[in-house]
Parts: sequence; structure tokens; C-alpha cells
Amino acid sequence: MYKLFFVTRDVLYLEQLDQAEALFKPQRIEVLRRLAEPHTCGEVAEQLGQTPQRVYYHVKRLAEAGLVTKVDERKVRGIHEGVYQATARSYWLSPRLVGRIGGLRRAQDELSLGYLLDLMEEVQADVAALDRTAPELPSIGVSGEIRVPPDRRQEFFRDLQSTLQDLFSRYGGAEGDAFKLAVACYPKGDQDHD
Repeated sequence: MYKLFFVTRDVLYLEQLDQAEALFKPQRIEVLRRLAEPHTCGEVAEQLGQTPQRVYYHVKRLAEAGLVTKVDERKVRGIHEGVYQATARSYWLSPRLVGRIGGLRRAQDELSLGYLLDLMEEVQADVAALDRTAPELPSIGVSGEIRVPPDRRQEFFRDLQSTLQDLFSRYGGAEGDAFKLAVACYPKGDQDHD
């Protein structure tokens, strides 16, 4: 067993193109999976049926992109061998890596799916930036399904907006802990009904 000097993050939010490029090779993803726990390139090579040199090439590229970290080193027959570990348990790719196609979206367009995608990207970036080592991260996630007849859709959206505006008004003061609230309402995909 190896000494661990590195604490793996829950999530690493990838916003740099070189990080995404380093990740977009099936063999590298497999190497990264094997490095969820600390291993040498030789150990990973044995697990994957590859040569240590080939695995080292992938590990080196992953390390350059900040996706893998050298956590220890050992000497075997006069040769120093690095022990590597993935820097995170999950990797999220920023949609900004592709960029917005077709121009900028108006922020006021709250009923569009494009606005919803922008909002989800913002939430994803915010959650990824949280300090997961903090002793307490007060948060809540709520999910459910609501059925609204088409002729009452606008009424539902108005009620939802009014309820949220009431919360913003009641808790929108300058004192206390700051929380961000994002609500998403979108059509549920087609599913078979019994």
C-alpha cells in the first residue's frame, strides 16, 4: 500500500480545452479509471494488458492536464517509479468548451430551453467550485414531476414565478449566509405509460 499525500476531489470541472483533449481518448479514460486508487504505470499496464511505456505516455499527458497527480515515488531495482492517482472522482466538461453556436442568448428569454441550458451550466460550475472538504455544506436538492394541462401551463408558470419571487423578497436581505437558488422546469421525455 502506498502513502497518500493527495486528497482526491469529488469533482473537477474542466474548462480548458487541453484538459478535454487529454481526456478524449478511450485508453486514457481507462487509465484514469484505474488510477481512482494510487498505482504505478507498471501496475496499470498489467491490469490493462499494455506496456508500461504506453501507459506512462497516457499518464504523463493526463498529469500535464491536471487530471492525474503523482502522489508517491518508490525505488525498484535502482529505478524511481512514480505512483499516480486521479485528481478527482468525477470530471465535468464545461459546455463552454464547445461554445455557443448561433450567437448569444438573451437573458430575459426565461422560457427557452437555451436559457435552461445556460442555467444548468452555471449550476454545474458553481457546484464544482464548492469546497467539498468543508465540514458542512448546507444544501438541498428537490426533484419531482408535475402534470399541467396545456390550457393551464401559463397559469402554472405564473404561480411558480410568484412563489419564487415571494421567497426572494422574504430572504433577500443583506444579512446571513448567501445561497443561490436555481429552479428548472422542462418537459419530461417521452416514456411508455402502462
